[in-house]
Amino acid sequence: MTNKMNFVGLSLLALTLVVVGVPAFASAATLTRELQFGMNGTDVSAVQTFLKQDQALYPQGLVTGYFGNFTKSAVTNFQLRNEIPAVGRIGPMTLPIMNLQIATGMYPGMGVYTGSVVYNNTTDIVAPSIYGLNVYTAKDSASVSWSTNESATGVVYYNTAPLQLTERMTSVGVTGGWSAMTDTSLRISQSINLTGLQSNTTYYYMVYTTDQVGNVTVSVPSTFRTTN
Repeated sequence: MTNKMNFVGLSLLALTLVVVGVPAFASAATLTRELQFGMNGTDVSAVQTFLKQDQALYPQGLVTGYFGNFTKSAVTNFQLRNEIPAVGRIGPMTLPIMNLQIATGMYPGMGVYTGSVVYNNTTDIVAPSIYGLNVYTAKDSASVSWSTNESATGVVYYNTAPLQLTERMTSVGVTGGWSAMTDTSLRISQSINLTGLQSNTTYYYMVYTTDQVGNVTVSVPSTFRTTN
């Protein structure tokens, strides 16, 4: 069904001082790009999952794959603790230090990685990963399909103008446009048909998935265009 919605370098010596006590043979970096407010992706989810293990850093503990205000605040807290300039983004000074601490499990209570889901006290704290996202378009409709690494529900948000995202306590808010959802069933594969579209028109869209315990992941907002 479809519903209308309102919806800065760092010297080697300085780096050594910051991460003193951590083995020099740490594994390769987990994060491969700099991250900042407004970005999406599974690497954002990895940062959130890491920071969530320490409530003093990230009291909200929200794993959404979206870098919003709560994540910015948590990154700032991480930077203050590690004596890095507290700019609230993961740049060239923060990236190697965070990667090293993620790789070595520097913080206590980091949980146990089981291959696809991280558990801490048997609680699922990792949001679903979205992959295989495809869009097939026609003159007045489009079919959006994707898969997740665990069973989840899915919603597609779409509009002829860019979608606006905000980070909330337990979700990501989407403002502007329409939403479509097949049903409330948990699946690893989803397909949603968007109907009543304008021909030869560019639409902005994103996929919003939620697993059975409420962990949320959103896809990177993108576009598709209907045919003539």
